[in-house]
Amino acid sequence: MPATIIFGDKASQARSASAQGDNLWLSLDDLRQATGWVLKPEGVCQGDLCVPIPPRRREEFVRPDNSFNLGAFARLREQPVVHDDAQAVWFFGEAPDARRNGLLSLEAPDFTLPDIDGNAHSLSDYRGKKVLLLSWASW
Repeated sequence: MPATIIFGDKASQARSASAQGDNLWLSLDDLRQATGWVLKPEGVCQGDLCVPIPPRRREEFVRPDNSFNLGAFARLREQPVVHDDAQAVWFFGEAPDARRNGLLSLEAPDFTLPDIDGNAHSLSDYRGKKVLLLSWASW
């Protein structure tokens, strides 16, 4: 059954998706298209970053038909995952190492919000200047 995969800031359709509990099996093409990760002999790689698959647990990640378990991979990376089986939607959050690197940089992530007049302002527009952010919520 096809599934929608939200990975990073990208949503894509995986036609080959097969969900089984917390496991999401994908073809290698759908894995690459949805996440940018590629299965290689040295592990699962995205650019220069490669995550080795534990040899004794390979069948947990890769089936003989070369489908890949993205759910197991996310658990290996301690990446948060939520899914809605009824809607066939899977969301993969940021891995802890990426969050940690962002926090260690002491640089706030860029975002854009409208002011009271509807004009968009991005945090990056004020880089190098002191910024006071005020927020309010009714709840």
